[in-house]
Amino acid sequence: MALSPDEFHQHALSAADDERRLPLARMTGWEISPFEQQGLRVTPLRPPVLPEHARHGEDPADCGPCRDRDEGIWFDDNWRLARVTGVGVPLVLMLYPRDHHDLADLPDELAAELGLLTTRIARHVQALPHISRAHVYRIGDGAAHLHIWFFARPEGQAQFFGSWLPVWDDLLPEYPADVAEADAAIVADALVASHGGRRSATT
Repeated sequence: MALSPDEFHQHALSAADDERRLPLARMTGWEISPFEQQGLRVTPLRPPVLPEHARHGEDPADCGPCRDRDEGIWFDDNWRLARVTGVGVPLVLMLYPRDHHDLADLPDELAAELGLLTTRIARHVQALPHISRAHVYRIGDGAAHLHIWFFARPEGQAQFFGSWLPVWDDLLPEYPADVAEADAAIVADALVASHGGRRSATT
């Protein structure tokens, strides 16, 4: 059985200093880190908050992705793919089920489709010129409606390798929207060809 919230908090504090600050993560010493270790500090560890705050969309009646079920660059009966705007890397896409599901309650048929879609979207993103990798993320702490992130890592930017990519994305200036929109349309067309569905009339 996992540690209780209080047990976990006490366990974590065993490695903290008098201000409840944990040591810097080893990741901050990696050469792909966007930060220099000197002057960097860890936020003091706060006690657990119980019950946890509700995520956005716990009630489907208040769920933004449910209201937006017809918005995106690609659709089929069960899924939609949207472009995230205002980002710093060349392209960020988000895959949602059109109906209200989270990962743990996804029906088996949709789970099987998710595996195929994830592979095909990643394949099409990586086929874009000057894109080396498609990073794929599912977190789930902020919203109850399943959403899968696809980040396009730009070719040659070795500092952007690995798990720091979303942080670099937040630091970079906004990528040209017209270029991202054109690349998103290429991915949508490729997905129609490989998986079916349809493109949005506006992409």
